[in-house]
Amino acid sequence: MTSEGSITKRCGCKDPTTGKRLNSGCPKLRRPGGSWSTTHGTWGYQLELPVGPGRNRRVMRRSGFDDRDATRTELDHARSLLALAGDDSGLAVQIGGLLQACKNGVALPDRDTVATRVRAGVPASVPTTTGEYLSEWLAGRRGLSPKTIRGYGDHIRSYLIPHLGEVPLQSLRASHIQLMFTALDARNEQIRTARTSTDPVVRQKYRGIRPMEAASMRRLFATLRVALNDAVRRARLIPNNPALGIELEAGTRPKARVWTPKSIELWKATGERPSPVMVWRPEQAGQFLDYAQRHDAVLYPMFELILHRGLRRGEAVGLRDHDVDLNEAYLSIVQQITTVGYEPVTRKVKSDAGDRVVPLGPTTVTSLTAYLDMRNRWQQVSGDSWPDTGLFFVRPNGQPWHPQAISDRFDHLVIKSGLPPVRLHDLRHCAATYLRHGGADMKEIQEVLGHSTIGLTSDTYTSVILELRRPNADAAANLIPREAA
Repeated sequence: MTSEGSITKRCGCKDPTTGKRLNSGCPKLRRPGGSWSTTHGTWGYQLELPVGPGRNRRVMRRSGFDDRDATRTELDHARSLLALAGDDSGLAVQIGGLLQACKNGVALPDRDTVATRVRAGVPASVPTTTGEYLSEWLAGRRGLSPKTIRGYGDHIRSYLIPHLGEVPLQSLRASHIQLMFTALDARNEQIRTARTSTDPVVRQKYRGIRPMEAASMRRLFATLRVALNDAVRRARLIPNNPALGIELEAGTRPKARVWTPKSIELWKATGERPSPVMVWRPEQAGQFLDYAQRHDAVLYPMFELILHRGLRRGEAVGLRDHDVDLNEAYLSIVQQITTVGYEPVTRKVKSDAGDRVVPLGPTTVTSLTAYLDMRNRWQQVSGDSWPDTGLFFVRPNGQPWHPQAISDRFDHLVIKSGLPPVRLHDLRHCAATYLRHGGADMKEIQEVLGHSTIGLTSDTYTSVILELRRPNADAAANLIPREAA
């Protein structure tokens, strides 16, 4: 065998005496006249591959071809790939590794694709499967927040690798991706059906398992699209992104709804909420603050601030002492404390619009001043053990709050108060709604909430409080003359 490679024909027949394979020595491989048999044995080739200094000899063997011409064609293909290295021995070794990684029966890499990568100065080797590529892509991501990395990782491990992982990256098509989303839709329907089943065993089996909503599907799709964009533009592993032809159901934001007497009656009877996003009427918000003030004086000031000024949970937890100026009646939103898994992570707010100055009204200033007086008493009791966190809202021992603990305490208070349920984040919706109906325009609400666009503010946070609409409910009817009844 030379570096040019050699072609052989062999079969699986065995010597009747020794039981050893005859391979290329089987007499049935040739016809009586000496030509090759067309019905016995298969063709194959072997090619010696370049190795690095001090490494052992490396041979590529491929078999299972029906005829000599097909064997010669693939051998020439393999040699043409090695020829791309020219005099670069390191590149020759790299391409040799690429060839050796190709399992028998799997097509060799496309020469034009490898040539493009060689000309671009990027590694010639490519991950064998989509799963391998996605894992390598995630490991190589830099400059992203821990929460984003975790989100990418969850998508890759839980959905993309199970559905697409075994597909060769070069062979990945839009049809593979569409099949994944079809399978996820079927799974969602299975979960919804099981959760409404009359069989308690079936319901118990799916307890705590939620279907993927349209917005979650779109986030999953976004992860795949970004990863494949990098495979096209940065790594140059594939010529185009197969995800670009996929269409998903629009992930519309749920409309906020107000807890009206009718909806409260339905909730008490069935446990059903009109929307995932619910808003208390002002009197309900007042009842909650009164209850929180009596039963959780430690966190009451934070809940009141969120309800008055629409802060996000992470923004309230991450608020620092020097971000709050009660003399001038404003606070600066600069950082937030969020969670990755359950681990608290401190980082800057996620956008320029989120980095903002929020004015405070007299009621809020009075409440926060009382909170600081209470916090000073905590510090006096703790003495030298009081930690210097620099945070505005802390536990009575001076330690930072865990964001999830804030949500847990809030949920507990809502249940104990007997009020219809809202999420902690829904206090932000309440604040926006009250601002709107108190006379604030959309621009002011956008700036207070830290939204990047006024459209997001308008679409998401302006639920209508029915009682405040009633004075105008007959405005049209009053303009229409009618005969006296």
